[in-house]
Amino acid sequence: QVQLVESGGGLVRPGGSLRLSCAASGSIFSFNVMGWYRQAPGKQRELVATIASSGNANYADSVKGRFTISRDNAKNTVYLQMNSLKPEDTAVYYCNHVQAGYTRWGQGTQVTVSS
Repeated sequence: QVQLVESGGGLVRPGGSLRLSCAASGSIFSFNVMGWYRQAPGKQRELVATIASSGNANYADSVKGRFTISRDNAKNTVYLQMNSLKPEDTAVYYCNHVQAGYTRWGQGTQVTVSS
């Protein structure tokens, strides 16, 4: 099994930046996809960004140009650099790991954008 540990959430003012990290441990295959999803109160969980072990990345339109996803395969860690944050980015952010048809989720980390 794969375990995911997230860190880096918090409170930030509009226009500010935060960096989320998610470390995967356990039985990691060489090909996998890691990503970030978020869920705001009263809303469904939505895709933020994903990145394959090959480096191919995918972003939601709402975060393109502001967020950057990256990964360190040697550390099995994925990062989400979030810049120019807006109040509408407020949500619980969940790390996601997919390999061989299995999906794992992290426990979630709160990101609050407020003045």
